[in-house]
Amino acid sequence: MIQIGIIREGKIPADSRVALTPDQCKWVHENLKDIQIRVQSSPDRCYSDKDYRNAGIEVVDDLSDSTILLGIKEVPVDQLIPNKTYFFFSHTKKMQAHNQPLIRTMVAKQITMIDYECLTHKDGQRIIGFGFFAGVVGAHNGMMAYGKRTGLFQLGRVVECRDYRQLIHTYFGLKLPKLKIAITGSGRVAHGLLEVMNLMGITEVEPFDFLHKQYDYPVYVQLKGRDLYERKDDGTYNREDFHGNPSKYKCNFSPFTKVTDILLNGVYWDHNVPPLFTIEEFQSPQFKIQTIADITNDEKGSVPINAGDSSIKDPVYGISRTTFQKTEPYIPGSVDIMAVPNLPNELPRDASRYFGEQLIKYILEDLNNPEADIINRATILRKGVLTPAFSYMKSYAGV
Repeated sequence: MIQIGIIREGKIPADSRVALTPDQCKWVHENLKDIQIRVQSSPDRCYSDKDYRNAGIEVVDDLSDSTILLGIKEVPVDQLIPNKTYFFFSHTKKMQAHNQPLIRTMVAKQITMIDYECLTHKDGQRIIGFGFFAGVVGAHNGMMAYGKRTGLFQLGRVVECRDYRQLIHTYFGLKLPKLKIAITGSGRVAHGLLEVMNLMGITEVEPFDFLHKQYDYPVYVQLKGRDLYERKDDGTYNREDFHGNPSKYKCNFSPFTKVTDILLNGVYWDHNVPPLFTIEEFQSPQFKIQTIADITNDEKGSVPINAGDSSIKDPVYGISRTTFQKTEPYIPGSVDIMAVPNLPNELPRDASRYFGEQLIKYILEDLNNPEADIINRATILRKGVLTPAFSYMKSYAGV
């Protein structure tokens, strides 16, 4: 019997999402007889302790007897239980400096850590994540910020909506001015961005037309990898080659900075991937973008003026076009940035249901299978030891 424990989220600010909803836990108990789930008591979840108890799920304070522990965000180092197997978003595979103490503590405590972000099919396509709802909330927040800056329309906060269905109803009757929106990326985040564009009645156009035509109504363009990047030597693009050798590519987004009003960024980024634009381009009087919703949200990453996280409470800050320092949002001489790291937490129940469905469909049945490729590919640490695929992290992990 596999004992799964759903842990209380310990990172601050508190995250209310869950890996499995009460109904999903109940379904697992009824259909996957070798799995037993318990839930650690928490005051912060979008589903209460009572919701889980009503579904027949045991709620406890101590999960030390559980075999596998499921969380969402990074686990505070003082809450890590030695010799356990954890699933959560560790944000360590890019060797993020702020999470170095986390991975070094997991090494010391001989923890097995499987990162949701690394759960992929053989071709590298991610299996599980909150990207769709990050895109939905990010698109809404970007549009909201542009409306506040210009005064041309008004949108409320996603977090004030009960659920996704209620959010959709807020778009009824929304009249938008003529504007141009650039969407980058092609994954789950981009799908969420496109969903909101369609719900708002914004028209998609081709890249050439976006650059060269004027419209009397709002339009958007979706720029995928092959639209954004090309090899420096021969001008071609190949997805696998790009992900393996990003430094051999250059970015072709520059012309779009001169005609775009809102940038909704959902593109993949890693340290050697060129940014969408340069600081020099940002300084140029031709730089037209007024609002950037950076859903990918890598500090000084694909959006080089991303100065770090904002929050659900205060999702937007400005960046001065002369000093590059943070400012208040919506003021002259700045560009507004929305860079919230936990966007799906504005629609926590919808996001949790979507996440849990993928977890059940692709992962849970393989938990007791040591040959499961999907899980093995996502295992960064096995009993405190880096697996071969993540050996590049040795110095970072202190081993």
